[in-house]
Amino acid sequence: MSGSRIKTIAIVALLLINILFGAVVAIDNNEDARIERLAVEYVCDVMRSGGIEIDPDAVITHEAIRTMRTAREDEAEALIAQAALGQTVMTDLGVIYLYENSERGTAEFYSAGDFEIRLNSGVITNEKGTLKTVQELLRDMGLETSSQIVSLDEGSETVTVIETYKGASIFNCTTDFIFSDGSLHTVIGRYVTGVELVEGGAEIMQVGTALLGFLAWVRSGNAECTLIDKVEAGYRHSVSDPFGEGVIAPAWLITAGSERYIIDDETGEIWPFA
Repeated sequence: MSGSRIKTIAIVALLLINILFGAVVAIDNNEDARIERLAVEYVCDVMRSGGIEIDPDAVITHEAIRTMRTAREDEAEALIAQAALGQTVMTDLGVIYLYENSERGTAEFYSAGDFEIRLNSGVITNEKGTLKTVQELLRDMGLETSSQIVSLDEGSETVTVIETYKGASIFNCTTDFIFSDGSLHTVIGRYVTGVELVEGGAEIMQVGTALLGFLAWVRSGNAECTLIDKVEAGYRHSVSDPFGEGVIAPAWLITAGSERYIIDDETGEIWPFA
């Protein structure tokens, strides 16, 4: 048999192996999804029998959520400030960095990730539409966010976004874009940067464990709840030192009407979340 024919047969064999492997992976993934769905439906039945209604479709899970380390990054702060203010002068005030542009406004960044940008009237308007204006700013700031919530008040409009890491919400890292009389005048919130894996970091608990813990907590008289609107896997951010190092740790957010509750994944502790 010629060398070229052997080579052709080898290539075809490799292609067939790759196709077979892909099919096996797809079957495994489908089976895993089916088992996960059955588990969610089962725990929802248990919750229902315990007096709390929940639709299985209201449960949002994410793969590979685990504890990650965060750190302050000067470049990220400068990018956020410049997206709103253009070229700025930065003053190091210790744990606070102040960015100034005399014609556009100022921005303050704190080591924990909290920041506030104050803009002069007319610098950024919502002529293109409020949501589009916010989306363009988020892109320029380099911030990854999820849901956008618009609230209206007399003479003002606020867009609230939740920061995410690889698609999973960081529940206590939100940013408000506050408009008044057609102009953006304040951006205030919290973000995380410098995210990297923590060696031996905890992985998120199963949704069944989280929900049954919540059911026991409610039945112990800690809260009144008969209907859960949404259950979401994500992160909770905390800072461990004054220089901005911290963690995003696995957590569950339960939304029940106007009330929200955080379940600390590591300890199982539950508390109301404003």
